[in-house]
Amino acid sequence: MGEDTVVIGGGVAGLGVGWKLAQRGESVVLLEKEETGKEASWAAAGMLAPANEAHFQEDENLFLGRASMALYPEFVEELEAFTGIDVDYRTEGTLSVALDADDTAVLKELFAAQQKYELPVRWLSGDEAREIEPGLANYVCAGIFCPMDHQIDNRKLVEALKVAFQKAGGTLLEHTEVTKIQTEGGLVVSAGEQTWQAKRIVLAAGAWSGLIPGLPDAARPPVRPLKGQMFSLEAPSPDFLTHVIRAPDIYIAPKSNGTIVMGATMEEMGFDRRMTAGGLYSKLKGAWETVPGVYDLPIKETWTGFRPSSRDNAPLLGETVVPGLFAATGHHRGGILFAPATAIHMANLILDGNVPDVLKPFDPKRFAV
Repeated sequence: MGEDTVVIGGGVAGLGVGWKLAQRGESVVLLEKEETGKEASWAAAGMLAPANEAHFQEDENLFLGRASMALYPEFVEELEAFTGIDVDYRTEGTLSVALDADDTAVLKELFAAQQKYELPVRWLSGDEAREIEPGLANYVCAGIFCPMDHQIDNRKLVEALKVAFQKAGGTLLEHTEVTKIQTEGGLVVSAGEQTWQAKRIVLAAGAWSGLIPGLPDAARPPVRPLKGQMFSLEAPSPDFLTHVIRAPDIYIAPKSNGTIVMGATMEEMGFDRRMTAGGLYSKLKGAWETVPGVYDLPIKETWTGFRPSSRDNAPLLGETVVPGLFAATGHHRGGILFAPATAIHMANLILDGNVPDVLKPFDPKRFAV
């Protein structure tokens, strides 16, 4: 079978790029080893927070995050109109808080970095933070309000992208694990007895991207799984919390359906999916210390996910050393945030050969050996 493009991986990166390629008339087959979007894209909290991570990431990641945030409103509007699916894109802003003097010192470092980049943020006293979120603990002593940091329901985003990809003409094959890629004498993708000849291959398999058999070593992305343990609670009312809250040991993302998503650990544990007592306890403790009212809320769900993290914790976006083999992986903590930029810029790069400045630092060839 011959196709213009074979996409490997059905998370937000693969679905987004596949959708934008199919929109432009390309024949696209997307191969997903399990169910579409049920790995890192499903496990995320849906926070879109470039401003809140300005103090511990490289400038290039911040610039990509801001560029992707600028694309988000139109991206969501188009996606919702095309699919009829509400992805719960919320723009109330994000509140980062400190619980003691040490936390305040760290928060001041973040605020200084945000001011350096001229981000629209506001320093808050503890009382001012509680005016925004009355449920915050009495000992919250400082905060930063970031109106530009938004959130989305990442699981609804996955659902909408899946529908959009297929509605645009893409072919989706779930439970179809790639068993080999051939890159000499043409590009061929095999999944068991099935094979596809392709003009292009897009490698978007998240934490599994480097494990595809047949990849040349120089093109194999150095992506590893970074485990995160998470849980969700049932809110007693829609106004229990209204903003994303980030505290030293927890982030809290209230969704419009009454679910409050909380997490996440960062662990070098390979593909070990098991929840641990320590991981869950540390996050429950952090949540209770920040918003004491969560103590009596029912636990709705617990889960783990694997962030696809590269050696420099930055994504791989572009053509590898193998002509026609593209990477859209290694998004680390930013897969949901980077979704519009990945989809739009990668599709344009693949079809037109234009590499926008914001993508140049993420050339996969930086890891070539």
